[in-house]
Amino acid sequence: MQGLIEEEKLDSFNIPMYSPSPKEVQTEVQKQGSFSVDCLELSEVNWSVVDTEFNPNVASKDGGYSMAKCMRAVAEPLLVDHFGEEILDEVFKRYKAQLADGMSKEKAAFVNVVILLKKIA
Repeated sequence: MQGLIEEEKLDSFNIPMYSPSPKEVQTEVQKQGSFSVDCLELSEVNWSVVDTEFNPNVASKDGGYSMAKCMRAVAEPLLVDHFGEEILDEVFKRYKAQLADGMSKEKAAFVNVVILLKKIA
């Protein structure tokens, strides 16, 4: 984003995010002590809406458009508040290109951890 964003603003921006492993989730629940883990499952959400069986030629067919749109919906209010509205289209245009490049080389997916807890009596 050279030339579009002041370095100070870029350095002071942070979206804290942490994705724990299933083992970490289970360990923290056990450490807390009020609940037991009744069920713990993982589900994978492919980044490419056109990906059924991973094929690099098919996986990048939408050019990262769907994923960039999803991330924009999540991050836009934070970005506007910190950097202003003027740069958003360019930021997500570049992000979409980076996603398309990565998706053309490897399978990309979110992994969600779903956990069912039981209150310990």
